[in-house]
Amino acid sequence: MNRINRKVEYALMALRSLASKKPGELTSAKEVSDTLRTPFDATARVMQVMASRGLLRSEQGATGGYQIQKDLGNVSLLELAEMIDGPQSLIKCTRGDNESCEIHKTCNIAAPLSSLNRRLHQFYGSINLKELLFDGASERGGLSEVSHG
Repeated sequence: MNRINRKVEYALMALRSLASKKPGELTSAKEVSDTLRTPFDATARVMQVMASRGLLRSEQGATGGYQIQKDLGNVSLLELAEMIDGPQSLIKCTRGDNESCEIHKTCNIAAPLSSLNRRLHQFYGSINLKELLFDGASERGGLSEVSHG
């Protein structure tokens, strides 16, 4: 994960919006997208994915909608990004996809990039969604806080 893409942004925005609701209150994807002025299709898709992975609870029907099901303090930014967008990696070879790279046998930067990829995973994995969305995690520092192990 070298950046937060638009789908992950929509997921974060939807989570923050849902968290502001009363306990037990259901909110439709349409209401979320209208309130946030995000594209309905993209917002609905990320909310469906989060529901299929158990982060949200969904109810069908005219009075249905979504609500947060898991404690956001127990879900990391990395977990959310992988939930929405699949495995996160700087380059293909750090995902184990060496065979699709024509220079993987002679590449002299795979090890340092792999190390950087591990550090980024540790960093994004150390930020829980509650902290990010409500406690100002963005103010707590950068990669220097991640162990180099």
